[in-house]
Amino acid sequence: MTSLLMLSPDQFDDAQIPADLRALNARIRAEHDRRPDTWSKPVAEVRQARAEGKGIFPPPRPDEDAETITIEAPNGAPLSLRIIRPRTREARGTFLHIHGGGWVFGAALENDPRLRRLAEATGLVTISVDYRLAPEHPFPAAGEDCLAAARALLAGRIGGAPTAFLAIGGESAGAHLSVVTLLRLRDEDGATPFHAANLVAGCYDLAMTPSVARFGEQRLILNTRDVGQFAAFAVPDASALREPLNSPLYADLADLPPAHFSCGTADLLLDDTLFMAARWLRAGNETEMSLMPGGCHVFEVFGTPSGEASLSRAEAFLNARIGAMIASQGG
Repeated sequence: MTSLLMLSPDQFDDAQIPADLRALNARIRAEHDRRPDTWSKPVAEVRQARAEGKGIFPPPRPDEDAETITIEAPNGAPLSLRIIRPRTREARGTFLHIHGGGWVFGAALENDPRLRRLAEATGLVTISVDYRLAPEHPFPAAGEDCLAAARALLAGRIGGAPTAFLAIGGESAGAHLSVVTLLRLRDEDGATPFHAANLVAGCYDLAMTPSVARFGEQRLILNTRDVGQFAAFAVPDASALREPLNSPLYADLADLPPAHFSCGTADLLLDDTLFMAARWLRAGNETEMSLMPGGCHVFEVFGTPSGEASLSRAEAFLNARIGAMIASQGG
């Protein structure tokens, strides 16, 4: 069993924060200060603004070669999957991606640039799931859609998506739903088909870990109130917040794949990553964790040198897992 948790005091020392992240955090705080409160506008209006590139994150840059297909969701409606295939190398597996956005916002195409990069760096076809969003569709709707996408992939119903090597992952709410998908495949289907998980700044306790509860009002992408509102939309029954399929920090984590956890130390979800990585390792699973001093929530999306370095570490993890599988097969 491998453990690369790499905890040291330097990771939490403000003096170690890179200049690019200091500048990014100052810009994001100033941007939040001049914007209206997220919850002062209807959810649909915030979604539209985000789709038009008016949100706090960089505007969407759709990949010209991305393909969108549909499969049937558990509710009988079409479920969109966005596919990016490697241009510069042969496909050697598939990465099932689940986007972030607090289970309320976000879309698959917002992640095209990073998924294109991942496809070329690893040779993995990427499939991103446009799952149903809360509050219109509270849990378990999002998890049902992600599970349906995983089952379609495993059954060979997605053309051009190799299954010799399978990875899963996402950012924030997407990391949460990735773990939920792994748990449901294991418990409902008796299947543990994924060879790796890339889990970026996930929210694993919807009732709030200490770093979320103590973060306060000032936003650095998110604040305490935001996480509470997201959780309330996703799980309207507060008494169910810590049920294992809502908060997988409390689940049995045995027999899950090797995972790479990453988070910035200025992210209010820091404790979620620290706690989940420790529990992942304690359950007997191979575990890596990478912490970036001063990184805000999902700092990787902003194109900074520190963000690019974090993406490179995740890609190296996936390539190492592919190499390990090939070696185990005598390839």
